[in-house]
Amino acid sequence: MPPPHFGSLLTPVTDTTRPLVNTDSLRRQNADSSWLRAGDTTVVPGADSGFLQRTDTFNLKLSKDSLQAPLKYTAEDSVIVLVKRKKIYLYGKTKTEYTDITLTAPKVEMDQETQVVTAFNQKDSTGKITETALFKQGDNQFTSDTIRYNFKTQVGLTKNTFSDQGEILVLGRTVKKVNENTSFIEKARFTTCKLDDPHFAFVTPKMKVINQKLAVSGPAHPEFEGVPVPIYLPFGFYPLSQGRHSGMMRPNFMTDEVRGLGLQGIGYYKVINDHWDAQLTGDIFSYGEWAAGLKMSYRKIYKYSGGFNLTMRSSKQNFKGDPDFSKTRIYNVTWSHSMDSRARPGVSFSANVNAGSTRFNKLVPGNAYLNYQNLMGSSITYSKTWKNKPYNFSMSATHSQNNNLGTVNLSLPNMAFTVSTLYPFQNKNRAGSAKWYENLGIAYNGSFANSISFNDTIKYGQNGVKPFFKYLLDTAQWSAQHSIPITLSLPPILGGKILVSPGISYNQSWIQRTTNYRWNAGSKKVDTLTSKGVFIDQRASASLSFNTAMFGTVYFKKSRLQALRHTIRPTVGFSYTPDLNKTHIRKTQVDTTGKVLYYNEIGGGYLLNTSSRRSGAMSFGIDNNIEMKRRSRKDTSAEAPRPTKLIEGFGFSGSFDFIRDSFKLSPINIYFRTTLFEKVNINASTTLNPYQTDARGFDINKYAWQGGKFKPGRLTSGSISVSTNFQSKPKDAKKDAARKKAVQDQLTDPTLAGDQQRLLEYMQQNPSEFVDFNIEWNLSLSYSLSFYSRIKSDYSGFENDFQLGGLSFNGGFNLTPKWKLSGSGSYDLETMKLQYISMSINRDMHCWQLSINVIPVGYTRSFNFSISPKSTLLQDLKINRSRYFTSY
Repeated sequence: MPPPHFGSLLTPVTDTTRPLVNTDSLRRQNADSSWLRAGDTTVVPGADSGFLQRTDTFNLKLSKDSLQAPLKYTAEDSVIVLVKRKKIYLYGKTKTEYTDITLTAPKVEMDQETQVVTAFNQKDSTGKITETALFKQGDNQFTSDTIRYNFKTQVGLTKNTFSDQGEILVLGRTVKKVNENTSFIEKARFTTCKLDDPHFAFVTPKMKVINQKLAVSGPAHPEFEGVPVPIYLPFGFYPLSQGRHSGMMRPNFMTDEVRGLGLQGIGYYKVINDHWDAQLTGDIFSYGEWAAGLKMSYRKIYKYSGGFNLTMRSSKQNFKGDPDFSKTRIYNVTWSHSMDSRARPGVSFSANVNAGSTRFNKLVPGNAYLNYQNLMGSSITYSKTWKNKPYNFSMSATHSQNNNLGTVNLSLPNMAFTVSTLYPFQNKNRAGSAKWYENLGIAYNGSFANSISFNDTIKYGQNGVKPFFKYLLDTAQWSAQHSIPITLSLPPILGGKILVSPGISYNQSWIQRTTNYRWNAGSKKVDTLTSKGVFIDQRASASLSFNTAMFGTVYFKKSRLQALRHTIRPTVGFSYTPDLNKTHIRKTQVDTTGKVLYYNEIGGGYLLNTSSRRSGAMSFGIDNNIEMKRRSRKDTSAEAPRPTKLIEGFGFSGSFDFIRDSFKLSPINIYFRTTLFEKVNINASTTLNPYQTDARGFDINKYAWQGGKFKPGRLTSGSISVSTNFQSKPKDAKKDAARKKAVQDQLTDPTLAGDQQRLLEYMQQNPSEFVDFNIEWNLSLSYSLSFYSRIKSDYSGFENDFQLGGLSFNGGFNLTPKWKLSGSGSYDLETMKLQYISMSINRDMHCWQLSINVIPVGYTRSFNFSISPKSTLLQDLKINRSRYFTSY
């Protein structure tokens, strides 16, 4: 039986040399149908014939007489061709392709005369849908129970359609696609919940959707879990385009016992262009307090990125007429900027500014972390390196302030110019090993600095205080330093066991004023006198140091502990420093007993226990660490030991001056650091003074172990810090690793450096938005204490300052897989009181999130309740309730 003639259904055969094969597999079912099974191969000859070939799939190409391009079909199960009706049925995993359109479905019907393709879903024996039809065109796609599409007119009609528009899911009972981008939907549901049965949606009888641009609907109302909420909107306008959009910002309603009722965060967001945007916000309260803020961010790929934030706040406490009424105008400025290293190789510019009124942080409502942030700092830096040249130049401005004391320190401009080490005796055409003198190097370091200090709580120009700018000019101080280090790299001695490092340096310091101290017998205190001019302080030194390392190992048999290794790194150095500036060394009486101290009038620094800066000293130090190797309990292999550091560092350092006439031995610095059980980090350091003291606490030239009972000395300062972090294993290790990598990439990406500080601040202020349900529980603890001995303000002796510090904690645990309780705080061991504590409870509601945040203890106490969708598109669709209580 000859094969049937398919007419114009199939493309003409170009290879007429191929023989007919397996023609019996093409079995006629009736006069107008043919059936091909998987594995069959049929070639149909003739002038107007084509071929069907089956290897893994059936592959049919329809002629393009009435289409813009060939229409290609693929089916993995079977194909039925109705020749007279000009229809084709495909079964299995079918795929239809036409230009940029791809249609996949378990069953497809193609009508050659109308160019209409109909795709159907697949159901199991219970009537449950097991596979749907998927239509994809460019970046747009949707799934449906049934799809009818005309490839010629590009008009389609679908039933029960799910269309993904970025963060939005649009569901429609009947959808009519009128062109490539526009669809009309009957009985539409609009949601950000990506489930077949979404938890919530906005329901409307009709909607028009323009893909990735916008959707417009008639009257709409929300529903939750299929239950309609009787709140109706006359129409809906939903932006679907991705990226940034200008618009109004929804404020938060809040109440505060000091500020009254208020709206917080009301404002407008403006997209200026592709690289810049701006956000103008404001707070207003019923008791008269207000705040205004301007935030700007910018980014140009491969060039720079950054952000600027200016906040002004008019703060009021109590009412006019009250004895404790006060009104304060405060401000805060933050600016972060980073320059991509690829923009201008060799040039870098960065800024990290955080400055403002010293009372600003304390008066920000509802932020326990910021209320206790007393130290602030800023830096702006420009640097340039010349290619293939040893020169480097940098210019910077720095700022620091103590909000508790009200002091502000500015240092600008700061400039530095350096010349990298040059080797003038190095032979560029050398053959063989270098001579020792060829490793002689010389370098140059020069710097200039100017500093200004003031207190923002003082009213300048009033009550006998100088005007502000005159005060700055009178107190400004500049200085310059020059340094010429000379180094020599010598080969190791004793078979490479000892490293030898000689060095010579010369330094000059230029300063604009001298400082002199005079004892005032009338007031019985030390007066400070200054003289302006240009003064030079000179220093020179020569040094020679020796370094080596020694190792000792103890092995154990028949034990999980295989070995202990002790590493000792001793250092010995010799140096000589002449006093090139001895004409500027002065002395003064400091108390009524006649106690005399020497000082350097250039800089005003005291020389404790000496009258000269001339020195010929030997420095010494020893560093130790101890490691062990042991097998894990789960490891039965004898060749898989696990190294563990028992002591990461432990040692001491000091010096002995042979030239000084007294107090030859310097204080001994001792340090210790380790990590216990790979969890508890411990760092400790202290200073041991080897001398005895008189009745007022001043050192006397007598060692602590002389004259009786042995004592190694007295501790004059020290500190210890302990921190640890415990947490359960993540329920999904891959998800946890991906989350950590995403956060780390965002914090370390140089193109996002301008956003890092703002991201960290946002994470600190909104911890409920960064709750990780993948971790069942976690706990972090940290504690630090310090002490030091300092000279009294009247120079009558020393006093000890012992700071117990505070115990900080942070943690949380899952009450259920969807409920998490977390908190953080700090306990002041000096006052034995909670400094602040913050607690929150969070509920993961799949597409929504609920959080309750409470700060019951602290400078600002608050309560906040919030429930909102997770989608950033609907971030303003939330219920928020906040109350603040402030303690003054």
